[in-house]
Amino acid sequence: MTDIVVFHSVLGLRPVEHGLAERLRAAGHRVATPDLYAGRTASSLDEGFALKDAVGWETITQRAFDAVRELPPETVLVGVSMGAGVVETVLPHRLGTAGVLMLHAVGALPAGIRAGLPVQVHVADPDPIAPPAQITAWRTTAAWVGADARVFTYPGIGHFFTDADGPEYDERAAELAGDRVLEFLSRSSPGSA
Repeated sequence: MTDIVVFHSVLGLRPVEHGLAERLRAAGHRVATPDLYAGRTASSLDEGFALKDAVGWETITQRAFDAVRELPPETVLVGVSMGAGVVETVLPHRLGTAGVLMLHAVGALPAGIRAGLPVQVHVADPDPIAPPAQITAWRTTAAWVGADARVFTYPGIGHFFTDADGPEYDERAAELAGDRVLEFLSRSSPGSA
């Protein structure tokens, strides 16, 4: 069993994150889904970015730190789109994490992570939020800091392809990403070989 925290997208804590958490719980993991917007959600990216600005990045990240304070050091950090940026902020203070998952975006990996830290990324290809040049640069940095990083790209689909309530949903790609996430967690669990 792995402890996991899922940080939501710019749209807020919605069914896509709850669905991911339920799938992970069904696989035997303990999952926290902190609400970084305190109950508010958005129905479009424009509304989401306005909401993020209204809440404020400092408040968002403070809520993330509060959410992980009592969780074990090895808790896996998961970021969904904007949540990858939250992981980027939290990770330097949680270097004991068993692994990092980023869906629909990438966040920077700091120098000082342990060698071989398992990291998995899932992005559309191409994705305006995580364009190919950014992914290439991220891979280079991940290798430089010593992460055991794997990037999965999903060609010809939209940015938020795992959101069953959104216009970019792709059932096949979402299911494949979910299967890969479960496999990653089985390898990243504390005590796994």
